[in-house]
Amino acid sequence: MSVLSAGSSAANAFITVRAPRHHRCNRVVAVQAHSNAPAATPSHQTTRRGALAAVVTLAAVAFQPRHAAAEEAASAVDGLAGAAITAAADVASSAAAAPPQTVYFGNGCFWGRQKDFVDVERESLKRAPEQVSAVVGYAGGRQTGPDGRICYYYGPGNTVYEKLGHAEVTQVELGGGDTARTAMQAFADKYFAQFRKTPFGMMRLDPQDAGPGYRNVIGIPGGVNSELFEVLKERNVNNMDLREGDGNSPKDGDVNEPDRFNTVWILDSNKLPFYRAEDYHQFHDGIGHPFSADYKVEQRAAAEKAGRIGPTGCPEGGFFGFT
Repeated sequence: MSVLSAGSSAANAFITVRAPRHHRCNRVVAVQAHSNAPAATPSHQTTRRGALAAVVTLAAVAFQPRHAAAEEAASAVDGLAGAAITAAADVASSAAAAPPQTVYFGNGCFWGRQKDFVDVERESLKRAPEQVSAVVGYAGGRQTGPDGRICYYYGPGNTVYEKLGHAEVTQVELGGGDTARTAMQAFADKYFAQFRKTPFGMMRLDPQDAGPGYRNVIGIPGGVNSELFEVLKERNVNNMDLREGDGNSPKDGDVNEPDRFNTVWILDSNKLPFYRAEDYHQFHDGIGHPFSADYKVEQRAAAEKAGRIGPTGCPEGGFFGFT
């Protein structure tokens, strides 16, 4: 893999409402008077009255299609306006229903990293407890276990995250528009602050957790082609090696993304999605760093109420047995 230079793309979407065209052919009725008509007589006067009545009737007939066309045109305009309003409402509804944009960050054990990102959401982004989105899980592998499960080491062997190429990560929501960029900047600043300088490059805060399952990864929609990649390059104050990755696949003997000093693998989260970890991993104490009840109890309760955490189909338990 080689280091990539800045690259970004943006896509624009357009909605066109096309009104149907109505073609109407208006018939013109002409009444021709002949110069050789007979002189007026009583019987001829009656005939002329009849002819005049015919002319009036024909004129009314000739006028009717134009009037109907005007009504139909007005109806078409009303229909076009209604279609435009409906389309706009559909777009607004779709936007409201669209899931929030998410990204994930991994560098070592996810217990302490989740607390760091929760702090960013609460303190920097001013999110209320029910709005805090940080949850821990697994990502970066190209395989899953049976039924799509990805589990911790206590799960069946064919579901263990590291054996399937995944790393421990924390997922967060960005929001939309300018808010997304602001949130990404805040999360990136915290991420790059989670390393310390050594003679060999930037090292994680918990180097005792080593191996591909703890490698440094960042997953963003579109990977290195995303506009968010520009944010990462801007906030990379440690000048770490940001490399494009495409995930590990140990079963195929493909572990091209090792746990390496000073390197962060940039992944496309659309291709390598996030899998939420077991409930007991959520809002856990850090290694050697117990956290407050506000975090472990209140914030956990808010996440449960919001439906952000819960059973995953993997065994629930911990170091002291299963539940």
